[in-house]
Amino acid sequence: MQNNRVDGEVLVPVPLHPRRLRERGYNQSKLLAWELGKLIGMPVVGGSLCRGKDSLPQARTATVEARHRNVKKAFACAGEELRGSRVILIDDVCTSGATLEACADAVVVAGARSAWGLTLAREI
Repeated sequence: MQNNRVDGEVLVPVPLHPRRLRERGYNQSKLLAWELGKLIGMPVVGGSLCRGKDSLPQARTATVEARHRNVKKAFACAGEELRGSRVILIDDVCTSGATLEACADAVVVAGARSAWGLTLAREI
């Protein structure tokens, strides 16, 4: 039997921009991360990765290229909390992978040893 275990130490939910969070009232990725963290006994680090760019929701972009442009440099990490960690990014849906890629870039720049993405759903 093959072991497909993802090697990680902390779960990091994909953040919403503060304006979007106020509109929605919750971050679905954070809720997923909390529940998964409880199930597998892994800590959730919810305040380090931030979304500074208030861009369109990815679902409103027409192409993969537009999705990548939409989230380019949208995320950054505050503090040293993720330095040296193996990060598992949590998001609700992966369409093109642009959001997870932008988040992974930000956590690696902040010193994470690795960054994997885990989503509840994949749009095809």
